[in-house]
Amino acid sequence: MTDRYQTTVPSGVRKRLRLGKGDQIRYRTDATGRVYIEAVSDEPDPAIGAFLDLLERDMMSNPQRLRALDSDLVERLQALVGDVDVDLDVPLSADDE
Repeated sequence: MTDRYQTTVPSGVRKRLRLGKGDQIRYRTDATGRVYIEAVSDEPDPAIGAFLDLLERDMMSNPQRLRALDSDLVERLQALVGDVDVDLDVPLSADDE
């Protein structure tokens, strides 16, 4: 580890993650303290796209299932999060992803 807390990614790890110069990596840890290194990708998660496609097909095939939120549920939700300030334009931190 350098004085600036930087490390070198070993060749085998770079090859396994298909990393090139200028690519970014992310470290994450689990509850046991194990550290994982992963490549940061700008590509969207394909599972999200597949899930959204499933929702769209279901809504188009079964519009009768769609219902507006009732006022009691809206009031309960507002009581839970009404004082939480959220800026939807701010990117998530690495901890929130």
